[in-house]
Amino acid sequence: MPGLSVHQSGVVATLVIDNGHKRNALSAEMWQQFPPLLSRLARDDSVKVLIVRGAGEDFSAGADISELDGILHAPTGQDGGHLTEGENALARFPQPTIAAIDGFCVGGGWQLAAACDIRLASSRATFGVTPSRIGIVYPLSGIERLVSVAGIAVAKYLLFSGDLVDAPTAERWGMVTSVVEAQDLWSEAASLANSLAARSQLSIHAMKQIVDAIASGADAAAVNQRWQREVAGSDDPAIGAAAFAAKRAPEFTWAPRPPD
Repeated sequence: MPGLSVHQSGVVATLVIDNGHKRNALSAEMWQQFPPLLSRLARDDSVKVLIVRGAGEDFSAGADISELDGILHAPTGQDGGHLTEGENALARFPQPTIAAIDGFCVGGGWQLAAACDIRLASSRATFGVTPSRIGIVYPLSGIERLVSVAGIAVAKYLLFSGDLVDAPTAERWGMVTSVVEAQDLWSEAASLANSLAARSQLSIHAMKQIVDAIASGADAAAVNQRWQREVAGSDDPAIGAAAFAAKRAPEFTWAPRPPD
């Protein structure tokens, strides 16, 4: 049955988009699963990193075209309806997020990938932003995030043309962090996730919020000041310095408070 599922290995959770017979296109019901599922994971102190992937050989072909009107125009009070709610829930997730992208990553699928902090792609991944192919206007949140990630010129090209591009092109345009061979994608994503989980979560949470504030035009200085006060009351700096001097792996102790 199509839906979202979560699998956890140690401190790394993997959210799987599963609608295999439609290249993991997301129905209205699937889009609506994102906010409560991510809210639950955000409150789980055993989760330090989240990987987002598709089942099988595709990330996601985007919103299910047969339900597109209901998805985009659901009465949620914001442009983009259920799609924007799902995308923003992922973008707000407090722990670091990694999109592991194989196969098709198109339309709303790209919006989910773009909402992640880091994007790894397989060499066979294909990217596209396709509103001009079906005569709609892409949700504002998706356009803003595409411009932030890839720049104005690339955003206009993708939005105007609806063309699909390969993984090396997406990497060159800044849409993905790195490209690996398809057979190495899952191990690379897991390795990166475990590496991030071993770092100071204080540092990561702080810098994620500061970078996001800069990107959104929010008061980054105020966010930075709040986190500097958090650092001053934390044991993590002393733990990190002592481990560095002793040439051993640090065992950081700071943990985030559950979101309100």
